[in-house]
Amino acid sequence: MDILSLIGLLFGLIAILGGVIAKGSSLEALWNLAAFLIVIVGTLGATLVQTRVPVFIRALRMFPWVFRPPRFDPRDMIKRIVDWSHLSRKEGLLGLEDRSNNETDPFVRKGLQLLVDGAEPQALRQVLESDLDNSEAFDLQGARVFESMGIYSPTLGIIGAVMGLMAVMQNLAEPGRLGQGIASAFVATIYGVGLANLFFLPVSNKLKSIVQARISYQTMLLEGLVAIAEGENPRNIESKLNGFIQG
Repeated sequence: MDILSLIGLLFGLIAILGGVIAKGSSLEALWNLAAFLIVIVGTLGATLVQTRVPVFIRALRMFPWVFRPPRFDPRDMIKRIVDWSHLSRKEGLLGLEDRSNNETDPFVRKGLQLLVDGAEPQALRQVLESDLDNSEAFDLQGARVFESMGIYSPTLGIIGAVMGLMAVMQNLAEPGRLGQGIASAFVATIYGVGLANLFFLPVSNKLKSIVQARISYQTMLLEGLVAIAEGENPRNIESKLNGFIQG
């Protein structure tokens, strides 16, 4: 569980709800069905128009990463790579076949299988780099779905506010309703700007950072597999890969 994401969302809610109360208003003033429809449904509609179905589905599958990000342990992976290196020097690359069959990570399994099949180092690098590039591009598209929502929602909030003010202008003959009507009009702006800056954009940036961390982890793995294919000394491999560890 990513505790920082939960704390961040909690602080965001406290900032908005606490601010409303501190300003002397009530929490009921934040609820407006028309504003909800304009901002939330409108933002979703605009996002769907620009997004391909596979990308939108990927974005939904990635969203839980904000609270439960996939775990990458580079130190453990380096130990495993060094172990594979020792094994390959002792038994040959075919000795890695059992390790390949027992792997659950498709990327690791594919890399080990290429080693077992005797792929040349350059061919191994090209195949795995192609997989990395395609995976990174697709996942970044998924993260940008939330970025798009963060771009559209403030604009739709302004549209909602303008529409609310239009309704107010139609009731100028009833001064008693003007204050409440103007307040309701600006609820849409709160929805749009608040959701963009406290949810959509932070979620997008969090997902992008997770994708980059995974790519760094898999790049380290790729370099290790290529080093094994080139027959490098296990100590040299370990020294080289330790450069990927941050913090």
